[in-house]
Amino acid sequence: MNKEKKKNYINEMTTQFDKSEAVIVAHYQGLTVKQLDDLRSQMRKHGIVFKVTKNRITKLALEKTKCKELSNLFTGPTAVALSEDAITSAKILTKFSKDNNNLKILGGIMGTDILDVAGVQNVATLPSLDEARAKIIGILRSPAQKIASILLAPASKIAILALEKSKKT
Repeated sequence: MNKEKKKNYINEMTTQFDKSEAVIVAHYQGLTVKQLDDLRSQMRKHGIVFKVTKNRITKLALEKTKCKELSNLFTGPTAVALSEDAITSAKILTKFSKDNNNLKILGGIMGTDILDVAGVQNVATLPSLDEARAKIIGILRSPAQKIASILLAPASKIAILALEKSKKT
């Protein structure tokens, strides 16, 4: 890689680290190209960038960002997941690492919080934004449904009584 390409790589990575709400670092040694492609396609569906990094140059890019505390994780065959949604990226990587023992999550950052492996796995157990919205809507809808059933119950009982009376006569 010549100097110009290195500068461009550093600038690109610096921008991506600054724009990302969540960064998760993992080792990918032992994964086949097909497995990496599968992981990338799963990530791409959710707007997550999964990138194999050049450690020395990536550390230079990290120095200028909020993610500089992650630089000690960049040793060996390292890849990084950059996203706006920490929960989705953590879920995908955690699930993939359970299916493929060769993907090892090292840690990450969510907002300004540094995460270790356990932290990433805890984030993966949280409900996604859509799941949380669905739960809130369910909670809000249930009282309305109960009120409607209470209000409709007397009318239905009167109708049933009227029907029974008409059958007797």
